[in-house]
Amino acid sequence: MKKRKAAGMLIVLDILILGVVRVCGMLADWYARRIYPLWTGIIGRIFGVFPYSAVECLCYALILFVILRALYRLYKSVVKKESAVIHLKQAGENIVFGIAILFTLYTWMCGINYQRDAFADVYQMQQKQYTAEELKEASKRLLADVNRYAKSVERDANGIMILGKGKRGAVLNGSGRNAVRAMQALGEEYSELEGFYPIPKGLMVSEILSYQNLTGVYSPFTIEANYNADMPDYNIPFTMCHELSHLKGFMQEEEANFIAYLGCEGSKEEAFRYSGALLGWLYCSNELYAYDKEAYRELEVKLCEEAVVDLNENNRFWDAYKGKIAKTAQKVNDAYLKANGQTEGVESYDRVTDLLVQHLLRKNR
Repeated sequence: MKKRKAAGMLIVLDILILGVVRVCGMLADWYARRIYPLWTGIIGRIFGVFPYSAVECLCYALILFVILRALYRLYKSVVKKESAVIHLKQAGENIVFGIAILFTLYTWMCGINYQRDAFADVYQMQQKQYTAEELKEASKRLLADVNRYAKSVERDANGIMILGKGKRGAVLNGSGRNAVRAMQALGEEYSELEGFYPIPKGLMVSEILSYQNLTGVYSPFTIEANYNADMPDYNIPFTMCHELSHLKGFMQEEEANFIAYLGCEGSKEEAFRYSGALLGWLYCSNELYAYDKEAYRELEVKLCEEAVVDLNENNRFWDAYKGKIAKTAQKVNDAYLKANGQTEGVESYDRVTDLLVQHLLRKNR
C-alpha cells in the first residue's frame, strides 16, 4: 500500500511539473541551463566509465531479475503453499513503483527539456520560408561536398565506406572520441553546447534498433548516446553527434539533426564531414524532389559513384528489417514525439531542411 501511494504521488508530481514547464517555458530554460548540466556531468561521467552501453546491460539485467523473481514467487506459491494472490499483489505494487521511478527520472533528465527554447531560437536562426531555387542551391552545395569527401574516406573491397581498418570495437571507439571532439569544438562557437560529453556507445545487440528502423537512441536514465553499430558506417558519425546533442538538452529532432550536421561539418575527420554532407544531401534532395522533380533529377545524376554505392548499401541494409515491428516502432515514436510537443511527429526529423537551407545560403554569402 505504501509503495502504491508513493508511486501515485510521484506520477502526479511529475505530470504537474511537466504541465507547469509547458505553460511557462522560462522555467524549462532555467532548468536546462542551471540544473540539468549537473546531472549530465555527474551521471554521464559515472556511466561513461563502462565500455558498453550501461542502459542496454541494465535492461538485460532487469529482464533476468523479473524472470528469476517470477520463478521464485511461483516456487513459494506451489511448494510452500503461500497465497498466489498476495504474491501477485506485491508484484503489481513493485511494477507500479518501478514505473513511477522511471517516469520521474525521465521527467528530470529529459521531459522538461522538451519545453526549453529551441536551438534555432537561442541563436536567432529563423526558419524562413525558402524558394525552390534556394533549396536547389543548398542541395547543389551539399552535393559538391558529398562528391569531394566521398573520394577521401576509407572503403572496403566492395567500395563501401568504412570508418577505419582494424578491430571493429577499436574503430568505433575511436570514432566516438572524434564525435566528442567535434561536439566540443562546436561548443566553442555555440556556448549552449559546451561542456562534458561521454563517448557514444554502439549497442552490443544493435539488431534491437535495426528492427525498429532506428539509427540511435538517447538514454536519459544513464545519460548515454547509443547508436546502431550494425548500420552502414556513413550513418554513424552523424548519428553519434545527433544523440550527443540530446545530452545538451536539445530534444527536438530537427534541431538535433541540424546540430549533428554542424558538428560533422566542422570536424577534422573526413568520415564525419562525409557523413554530415551525405545526410544533409538526403534531407535536402528529398525535399527538392517534392518541390521540383526536374531539378532533383538534374542534380541526382551528378552524385559520384562512391556515394551511390553507399546509398545502395544503406537501402539493402534497411530493406532487410522492413516489417510489422518497424511500423509499430515508428507509430510509437510518432506518438511519443507528438506527446512532447512535436506536432509533426516523426516527420519532424525532415524539418532540418529549413535550418540547413538557411545555414548553407548564409554561410556562402
